[in-house]
Amino acid sequence: MSIQTLGRCGVTLFLAALISACSSTSPRESNRSDECGASRSKCMYEGAYEPGEQGYAEMEAKRLNQAESQRMRRSFGR
Repeated sequence: MSIQTLGRCGVTLFLAALISACSSTSPRESNRSDECGASRSKCMYEGAYEPGEQGYAEMEAKRLNQAESQRMRRSFGR
């Protein structure tokens, strides 16, 4: 292999490692989802919303719930 080919392979491997590291879940995010699974009340927001924020929060929660449902269906083969 030439030096140029080795350099290209190295850059490709570096980028692949960087992308995979960025896309993995951090331990902090994982712990947050564990807390919500154990006690839903820990994840409920009970403060005041800014104007228009409540509608956005409800739409985002609906979207996230649908995405999780689809992920679970795929993982269980349905």
